[in-house]
Amino acid sequence: MNNRRRVLKTIGLLPLLSVMGCVRGAHNIGSLRITLAGQALMSYPLCENPYDGLDGVVAELRKGDLVFTDLEVAIKTAKSGAPTRDTIFLHTAPVTTLDCLRTMGFTALALSNNHAWDLGTDGVLATRSAVIEAGFAAAGTGVDLEAAAAPAFVNARAQRVAIVAMATGKIRDGAAATASRAGVNELRLADGEPDSADAGRVLQSITRARRRADIVIAYHHNHDWGNDMKVTRPWARQWAARCADAGAHIYMSHGAPLLHGIASHGASVLFFGLGSLVFQSRTPVGHYPSEVWETAVVHCNYERGNLKTLEIVPVVLNESSDDPSKHAPTRGRPRIATGGDASRILRRLQTLSREVGGDHIVIENGRGYWRNVVGAS
Repeated sequence: MNNRRRVLKTIGLLPLLSVMGCVRGAHNIGSLRITLAGQALMSYPLCENPYDGLDGVVAELRKGDLVFTDLEVAIKTAKSGAPTRDTIFLHTAPVTTLDCLRTMGFTALALSNNHAWDLGTDGVLATRSAVIEAGFAAAGTGVDLEAAAAPAFVNARAQRVAIVAMATGKIRDGAAATASRAGVNELRLADGEPDSADAGRVLQSITRARRRADIVIAYHHNHDWGNDMKVTRPWARQWAARCADAGAHIYMSHGAPLLHGIASHGASVLFFGLGSLVFQSRTPVGHYPSEVWETAVVHCNYERGNLKTLEIVPVVLNESSDDPSKHAPTRGRPRIATGGDASRILRRLQTLSREVGGDHIVIENGRGYWRNVVGAS
């Protein structure tokens, strides 16, 4: 039995996934479902220690034709460098984390974030190599700045999706890619606005990707929070619109580890923050506000290149561990939210979306929906 089937059997998903292929293919010709999730800070592969609720999350993710998130860890391989941090904020993971993400349904990963350099420049390259070898499309890091800024392409249902990824804030000295050094595609700020050279490079990459792809995702790992991580800063809203104008169908952000609002700009949809799908933080309980432990999976349903609906699936994470004897490995695990938890998350997302100009989410039966509104005035 191969490794993937062994993991699926272990967590009881083989019967479920035997019919999931029908779910993935149950679209009309020309349709495409892009599924987006919170960042994956997964230092301990969930699939190796199954828990009640994991199969529901996997079933939801695997409804997507393309399933995308940010990899918020550096993958440890024989080619990685030494750790560049010595605190609880060092985030690394074994290669089996990638096996688990594939099992869960992910097909594409952004690598541009403030933890990409946690195992140094060699670690940036080792992570990218491991991610590609595991079968993912990968964007946001590279052997030099040109490579880091280049779009990644992935085919799904006979359509081509491009991903351009960048990061702002907490990119430490030595972590950013340059013309002669591997690293992250950094979007720096100058006087509170995107640096003109960095912005030009990113927007040009989006425009070029649009010429070669049916759908373009602009991914932004943004750690410029200001004084309140719960607030979407004005410059970030303006930058998202610029990415859309350059050709991005989807602007998606992580960084602040909690939900921000959803809005539209012309024919594009803007996700200002999707929080964390897996958040195996080693911080003390109570370190973060309660909203950090709530997130959502979003299905973006396209028909012939036009966004028709969003389906928003609320998710809860456990701040306290499921097993006190295994605190870190059993903390920050996702489960599909139901009842009052689902209502609370979706109502808050409605409010957050109104704050950024989006007023289109309706709640029905524990899920959020956004129908036929992209491009509306």
